[in-house]
Amino acid sequence: MYAPSEIAKKYTEAGADKTRLSLSKTFILAVLAGIYIAFGAFGSQVVAVSIEEASLGKFLSALVFPVGLLMVIMAGAELFTGNSLIIISVLNKKATLKGLLRNWGIVYLGNLVGSMFIAAMLTYSHTYSMFDGKLVDTVVATANNKISLSFSDAFLRGILCNILVCIAVWISFSAEDVAGKILGLFLPIMLFVISGYEHCVANMYFIPAGILVSSEYQITAGVHSWADFLIKNLLPVTLGNIVGGVCIVGMSYFFVYLHDSKSAGRHEKAPADYS
Repeated sequence: MYAPSEIAKKYTEAGADKTRLSLSKTFILAVLAGIYIAFGAFGSQVVAVSIEEASLGKFLSALVFPVGLLMVIMAGAELFTGNSLIIISVLNKKATLKGLLRNWGIVYLGNLVGSMFIAAMLTYSHTYSMFDGKLVDTVVATANNKISLSFSDAFLRGILCNILVCIAVWISFSAEDVAGKILGLFLPIMLFVISGYEHCVANMYFIPAGILVSSEYQITAGVHSWADFLIKNLLPVTLGNIVGGVCIVGMSYFFVYLHDSKSAGRHEKAPADYS
């Protein structure tokens, strides 16, 4: 198991490598990440569709959703929310701000393409017809509930979400074996789903799925537009995810472990390293 100070150094190099990937490779890996997160999100809807007790349904969803991030980390893909941690590489002067923004732009677009691809495939393959229409209702209700959040609620839930997502990525770097990485990332992601926080890439699946399903199955009650998706949810959630990942997790760990050589040396022996 790697200590936190060692994780900081490892991620500094990993984040820098992400900014050096070619545009085409970055985009392909981002599309794959969107696909993986969408599959996890879809699975989380399926397991809870027939559960009448809301808390139990949320718990079951939370057990399945982390499969998406598991595939991202273990199979190798580029996820916008996790890449908030590249700020560590920038602050440590191993990557440039231009490289960070380039990575974010390509990855964000690729995640959107991958997530919406799965939403469309599931809609037009009529996979949502399972469970006598209950899954259709769940998909539409999920999208409507997310778009109905106020800007401030979506923003704040986005902050809370990406604190946990980035901690999941951080913990996965602490383990050397597959089982350790899976367990490390699983629990924080489960917690964010149970808590009802907002993840921009997951919402790139959840809300388009609801809009497409509403059209395909001719559901009119409460259906929102693509503009509502982009402005009322995706914008505030994305901003919140950036704040949570960059300002709270990334900058904090940079300051503690990498701010300068003296503080890095002191903190390598801090009690947290041995927990």
